[in-house]
Amino acid sequence: MSHATQTRTPADLVVDVGSVAHGGHCVARHEGRVVFVRHGIPGEKVRIRLTDAGESSKFWRADVVEVLERSPDRVPHFWHVADSLRSWPHGHPPVGGAEFGHVSLERQRRLKSDVLGEQLKRLAGIELVTEVEPVGAAAAQATAASHTGIPGLAWRTRASFAVTAGGKLGMHAHRSDQVIPIQDMPLAVEGITSLNLWDIDLQGIERVEVAAPANGSRRLVLLAPAPGTKAKRISAIIAQLPDDVSVASVDPVTGDLKQLRGRTWVQETAVGHEFRVTGDGFWQIHRDAPETLVGAVTGFLHDGGFLDAGAVVADLYAGAGLFTAALADIVGTTGSVLSVEGAAGTSRDARKNLHGAPQVEIVQGKVERVLRHKPRNFDALVLDPPRAGAGKAVVGQLVEAAPRAIAYVSCDPASFARDLGYFQDRGWVLQELRAFDLYPHTHHLETAALLTPRG
Repeated sequence: MSHATQTRTPADLVVDVGSVAHGGHCVARHEGRVVFVRHGIPGEKVRIRLTDAGESSKFWRADVVEVLERSPDRVPHFWHVADSLRSWPHGHPPVGGAEFGHVSLERQRRLKSDVLGEQLKRLAGIELVTEVEPVGAAAAQATAASHTGIPGLAWRTRASFAVTAGGKLGMHAHRSDQVIPIQDMPLAVEGITSLNLWDIDLQGIERVEVAAPANGSRRLVLLAPAPGTKAKRISAIIAQLPDDVSVASVDPVTGDLKQLRGRTWVQETAVGHEFRVTGDGFWQIHRDAPETLVGAVTGFLHDGGFLDAGAVVADLYAGAGLFTAALADIVGTTGSVLSVEGAAGTSRDARKNLHGAPQVEIVQGKVERVLRHKPRNFDALVLDPPRAGAGKAVVGQLVEAAPRAIAYVSCDPASFARDLGYFQDRGWVLQELRAFDLYPHTHHLETAALLTPRG
């Protein structure tokens, strides 16, 4: 079948959807030019609306607005405001955050596996097919469904929202400053959706963050007020929230928190421990992610003989101490765990969370700097860096620390594959790799890998 041949308007084209690419879109071509298409499925013929199409651009971007030949894996989108086929006829683009909602969950995982394999081959020279594993209820082959009966919903324990100029809760369209008002958030847990934030007048607020711990403990709403917003306006918003919800404000420039009601942190439970997480500090979003990832990492290290009682290990980019706590339990008081986190507030949380573990040393600072000043003979390192990855300099420091093994957790296949290439250049090899579908209905996935020195 030939590629795009028909033009309806300057902004509408008909194309054949090609292979999936990193970032939540598929590749199509129009008169030799690459078009990154969102909301399609490989093999479909679709009509697209160009969203970024400069004449001098090397590639264009577009959304599907009509399906002419559909994939058998296409399903009705569960969220109207995120559905490109419904949104564009109403005069606006879809919101981001559920770009795979039109694809069956099984095909979503195959698409993510394809992306991971392509990134590994292109950036690390590794040809490997890795199945993306379902988690939680789906892993047990129960119906991973919310009250709507649609699988793969109600997993987000954290959500971030924008606010429209008229004070309505909203979300941004993809790669856009446009805020689309919303009336529901099907990916969020009931603790978030039951707040009904879309019914509240949020004038004077620029951004809203919500955390609803999976253990059902007290929720936290963070408000980012616009400059000049009066205290009376904020009080009116707080009055519309349930009494058992904590509320704090966050300075959009400095990130400083101000307690407004209740507390500025939430209490999470995982791997047999309680964790205090302040403000919008990092915690895994999927309700089943902490146990899943800790199980993968400790399984790699223990089964490989790198982690046992008395071992010397480090948890890098440690956050509030999730991996640190699990590692400390295994190495016991005869071993040691160095826990390193760059963010001051999150590092303070880790100190509170792990104050009863004498084998843990908590240091706040950049990973490469801490390793340089605290050399020791590590049995293993665990790292869970931000989406941008560790980078070449940090990889060099990790290798120079000479651990026997490294467990690397990543939320981005591109930065992971790039870093894996750096490790290979320094004589390390990929021993094991698992991938998890911790973000159903989005293009994101999480990987856990075991790396060791070659030989």
